[in-house]
Amino acid sequence: MCGFQCLNDLLPYLASSQARPLKVSPQQPGPSGPVPQPPKTKLPSTSCVPDPTKQAEEILNAILPPREWVEDTQLWIQQVSSAPSTRMDVVHLQEQLDRKLQQRQARETGICPVRRELYSQCFDELIREVTINCAERGLLLLRVRDEIRMTIAAYQTLYESSVAFGMRKALQAEQGKSDMERKIAELETEKKDLERQVNEQKAKCEATEKRESERRQVEEKKHNEEIQFLKRTNQQLKAQLEGIIAPKK
Repeated sequence: MCGFQCLNDLLPYLASSQARPLKVSPQQPGPSGPVPQPPKTKLPSTSCVPDPTKQAEEILNAILPPREWVEDTQLWIQQVSSAPSTRMDVVHLQEQLDRKLQQRQARETGICPVRRELYSQCFDELIREVTINCAERGLLLLRVRDEIRMTIAAYQTLYESSVAFGMRKALQAEQGKSDMERKIAELETEKKDLERQVNEQKAKCEATEKRESERRQVEEKKHNEEIQFLKRTNQQLKAQLEGIIAPKK
C-alpha cells in the first residue's frame, strides 16, 4: 500500500507522524477505586458535511483513534491512513493475516487470545477500507464490531465467574471429602472396637456355657448315683421286709 506503512499489526498507519512540544509533568497518583469507563466517542454526523474526504478522516479518527506517544518531550501522533485500498491490498491483507496467525502459533479452534487479537485487527482494517468508500457502511460495521466485542466480553465475564464458581465448589468438595474420610476412619476404629467387644463377650459366653455343661454333667452323675443307691437300698429293705414277713406265714 502506498502512502502508509504496516507496523506490528494489520492496521496501516501514516508513515509521516506529526509532532508537537509536550511538557511532561510528574505522574499523579490515580484513584484507588475502579476507574470509570470513558465516555463514548461522539462520531461526526454524516449529514451536511461538504468535504467527503474530511468527513471520512474524521470518522476514521473517531473509529480508530490515532496513536500517541512521547519521545524526547515531543508528543507524536500517528493517524490511520485514509488511502483507499485496492483488490491487491485485500489479498495482501489476507496473506498477512495467515502469516501472522502461523508466526504467532494461533490455535485454529477453541478460545485463543492471539487469534482473536489478529482477527480483530483485520476487522478494523476492513472497517477502515469500507469507511473510506462509504462512511455510513463503515459506521454500521462499527456497530457490528462493538456488539461483537460486548458479547465476547459478556461471555468472558460469564466464563470467569463460572471458573471461580467451579473452583469454590471443588474446594468445598475437597474439604467435604477430607471430613468424610476422617469420619470414615473414626467409624472404622469404632467398628473394630465393637468387634473386639463382641469377640470378648462371645468368649465369655462360650466359657460360661462350658462351665454350665460340666456342672450339669456332674450333677446328673451325682443324681444318677443317688438314684442307684436309693434303688439298691430299696431292694435291700424290701428283701429284709420279705424275710421278716415270710416265716410268720
